[in-house]
Amino acid sequence: MWGKANKKKPVLIAMSFMLLLLSACGGGSNAQTASPAPSASSEVQEVAPKSLKKVVLRLKWVHQAQFAGFYAAVKKGFYEEAGLDVEIRPGGSDFPSVQMVASGSEEFGVTGADQILLAREKGVPVTAISTIYRETPFVLFSLKESGITKVEDLVGQKAGVKLGGNEELTFRAMVESAGVEAKSIEEMPIKFDLSPLLSGQVKVWPGYVINEVLAVEELGHEVNIIKPGDYGINFYADTLFTTQALIEKDPELVKGFVQASMKGWTYALENPEEAAAFGLEYADNLTLEHEVNMMKASVPLLQPDNLPLGKMDETAWTTLQESLMGLGFQKAEQTMEDVFTNEFLE
Repeated sequence: MWGKANKKKPVLIAMSFMLLLLSACGGGSNAQTASPAPSASSEVQEVAPKSLKKVVLRLKWVHQAQFAGFYAAVKKGFYEEAGLDVEIRPGGSDFPSVQMVASGSEEFGVTGADQILLAREKGVPVTAISTIYRETPFVLFSLKESGITKVEDLVGQKAGVKLGGNEELTFRAMVESAGVEAKSIEEMPIKFDLSPLLSGQVKVWPGYVINEVLAVEELGHEVNIIKPGDYGINFYADTLFTTQALIEKDPELVKGFVQASMKGWTYALENPEEAAAFGLEYADNLTLEHEVNMMKASVPLLQPDNLPLGKMDETAWTTLQESLMGLGFQKAEQTMEDVFTNEFLE
């Protein structure tokens, strides 16, 4: 018997070993702590590229740090995280953003808030979905030696005026608010060449404190700045918008774009020098020094009084509409709930 028992022992040991091995690899409580080896198929799924929706953002003007938050949203991957492949195109008189977006060929644009109201009056259904500069960067400025420091000093002087846009509206609103007779100021239509100001041909110039003022100071001139806020005026200058049709068709896309854009602007606020440098990838004629100065000058205008980035106030829109109608730019009153919405910021 002892001989038969000794012959069976190696077989029993082998069976016990196999049972232990199966227990370790199979179900039961021990399986919950086991680490399964990754399969080739799961690795392929993890690295598969994400499908992105391609959209276009048409700027208000040429590429520069004025739009640094949008560049940051591209560069830091915020748009991609939202499932978007965003192409940023420059704007200007040859590529007006309202017309480009309203045509349906582009999805988003940046323009002055007054242009939203005027477009809606003409039957163009565009809606503002956030504002970029909560405090307008627009100012009037003069060379320091002129002695002109306020609108009242313009009586009997020649002022440069950019006709047909947000700049003209703000200039006329400032003159009216100051109680100055418009006819007492000699006007000279100007565009973007600063020569008439530098040569003394005009005494005051309309422009952005983040751009034209810096350009003149970088040439070695001291300037006096006249702010719209000193006359109770603050019109949203750069406003992000889209069409009512896109809002109704794909609100999730609009929300993703707005929130990724605000992430980009938050990053630009926290990293102004880095964000300013992003713009250099979009235009060959930019200099890092000017772009950094522009971004730093923009910071206090983006979140004055620490108000939420991008959020719009109905009071500001109502005041703008009243000014447009009072000065004869707009005839028919527009409904505020069609003009702007903050719903995509929340």
